[in-house]
This record gives sequence, structure tokens and C-alpha cells, in this order.
Amino acid sequence: ALAGAGALLGCGSGRPRRTYGIAQLVASTVFVDTHEHLPDEVDRLAGKDLPCDDWSLLFHDYLGADLLSAGMPREEHERLFSAGVDPQEKWRLLEPYWPRVRHSGFGQALSHSIRELYGIGTLARDSISRLQEGYEALRRPGFYERVLVETADIESCQVNHHGLPFHETRQPRLLMQDLSFQNLHIEPDVERLSKIAGIEVTSLDDWHAVIHWWFDTYSRYAVAAKSQGAYLRGLNYRPVEPEVAEPLFARLLAGEELPNEEKRSLEDHLFWFCVEQATRNRLPVKIHLGYLAGDRLSQFRRIGDHMRDAIELCRRGPDTAWVFLHIGYPHWQELIAIAKRFANAHVEMSWSWALDPVGTGEFLKRYLVSAPANKLFTFGGDYSVVEC
Repeated sequence: ALAGAGALLGCGSGRPRRTYGIAQLVASTVFVDTHEHLPDEVDRLAGKDLPCDDWSLLFHDYLGADLLSAGMPREEHERLFSAGVDPQEKWRLLEPYWPRVRHSGFGQALSHSIRELYGIGTLARDSISRLQEGYEALRRPGFYERVLVETADIESCQVNHHGLPFHETRQPRLLMQDLSFQNLHIEPDVERLSKIAGIEVTSLDDWHAVIHWWFDTYSRYAVAAKSQGAYLRGLNYRPVEPEVAEPLFARLLAGEELPNEEKRSLEDHLFWFCVEQATRNRLPVKIHLGYLAGDRLSQFRRIGDHMRDAIELCRRGPDTAWVFLHIGYPHWQELIAIAKRFANAHVEMSWSWALDPVGTGEFLKRYLVSAPANKLFTFGGDYSVVEC
């Protein structure tokens, strides 16, 4: 390690001295991006599932939330991201609030993107027409490669595509896919997912067979398994035996709405069944930890419990490689301790760099002198808009 450091810094007798800055090294490093929600390029070009298709889309994913917390009325917020409002008129909606959010992590990320992609240094009234022109000029076939590979030096992305557990992407080498099992264990999408599997579901054993089908069919293509269950419930998944879950699942199939405690017991059982399938197929399991996007305030209150729950996941699933997302922000000091203690705990830094750039830098420094470096995944954008 010391020899490598010496070579890096240009030390050593008889050799030309070369020096590199950290920023230069980072800029020249090819990354694997461990966390995105990007649709296929052809779907993006077709405008599929977009709220709008102009420059304001760049603000939609996360900066839109900062605009609301900065005081933008919801009616104006809806108009900003509407397809029916002229792109020039949208600046009038944004202008009073941009100074309030431009220095947030999300604002800095947006400023960096428009500077790198469109050559616009300052977002202002007289630059909006150039921003719209640049947006339209870039958004052409092949622009995913131009943005991700040529501009950002990203070798490949790991994508959690919203919808089915696994998305058969048209760009499998660039947009590698997670196998999301959320709809297999929380509010199970029995009718749709069993129909695709070709399995009639009349019992818990049948639903187990459907879960087997999804993992057996797609694990060979997937990068990891993933659950975003934190958006819907707490992460304190308990081991629940099949004989307890079976009558609950039968009642669910009969159309009965289960009381919360019984619903959680069924979800707990299905969660661990899915984790077993992931582990059997040698897939790490990605778990959303910490801060939540959007307005799910009832679950936001639970994020303080996530670290304790992560300890229990590591303890109850010792053979599973757990990947805890977003450094568990803002509780990252506890997550460093978990990574230091448990061999099966890994930490992923996606989204945190934009949530809190200064705090994430501090996390990285502290992690590297506290826990094993081989268990840290250092970048993921966590966007659905590739330009960001």
C-alpha cells in the first residue's frame, strides 16, 4: 500500500516526478453506478410516463421537493412540471424560488449538469431559451451513451425499474437491472405476477412457487435483489413460520383486508422467503435505509429505527450480503459501526451526495478510517432523468 501511495505521489528514486490532485483522479476514474431508476432510452425518447418533456424535467426528481419545502405553492409546482405550460413561462414560476434552493445539494447537482451538458453557467431569464435548445438538441438517439459513458465516465448503471420485479431492458450492458421483490412481499401483486409466471395461485405454496419463478428466471441476469419497503412500513422483519402465514394468505386471497398486525406477519414471512431466494441465487440484497423522498410522512417518522432494524437483518440473515442504501442518511455514523461489526453489511452512497454534500464527504472520510473499504459502494445517482 505504501509503495502504491508513493507511486501515486511521484515518490521513488530515479523516476520522473508526477503529481495528481484528488479531483483529477476522481474525474479520470471509470465508475460503476450502483443506483438508478432510468427507463430505457427508447421509452424516454417516446415520452413514456413523463410529466413533461422540456427543461423543467431536469428539476423534477428531487429538486422539486426542495422547491415545495422552500415555499412554492403546490398549484405553481404542478404547473412547473405540466406538459401544457410553455417552457418560457415556466421560468416565471421558478424564478422566485431558485435562489432559495440553488445552493442545496440538489440545486448544485442541477447547476453542474446544465454547465457540463449545455454550457450554461448561470440559470437566469436570458439563459432559459438556450437551456431549452440544449435540452432538445441532446435528447436524440444515443444520448444515454453520450451522457453516461462519454461525459460521466460511467461504465454501467444498476437500475431499479419501476413496475415488474425485473425489467428486460433493451440496453442490458449499460442499464443492468436489479430484481425488485417489493411487490412479492408487500401488498403482493398476485394476479399480475402469477399470470406472467403461468402459475395459478390458490394457496401460500402457490405464491411461493411464483416467487421461485421470478428468482429462477431472472437471477442469472440480475445484479442484486432489492426492496424499497421502507417507503411502506418499518424494517423490523421478524421470522414467521409458513403455518402462521398460510391462513393469513388464504384470507388475503379471499379478498379480506387483514388487520395491520396480521398483514405485517404475512409480509414478514414473504420478506424472508424472498431473501432466501436471493441468497440461494447469490444475489446481494439492497435495502432502502434512511431518508425518504416525497410526502410519506408517516414512514418518515420511522427512519430513526432503521439502524436498529439493520442490525437485526444482519443477525437474522447471516449468509445474506446486505447492501444498505444512501448511507442510511442522516444516521450514517451508526451505519459505519454496523459495517465495522458485521461481515455481511455493505454500505452504498447513492443519493446521499446530493442530499448533503458536506455530510457525505465527512461520512466518506470517517468510513475509510473506521470500516473495511471493500464494503463501500461510492456512487449512485438515484435519478430517473439521465441528464441529472
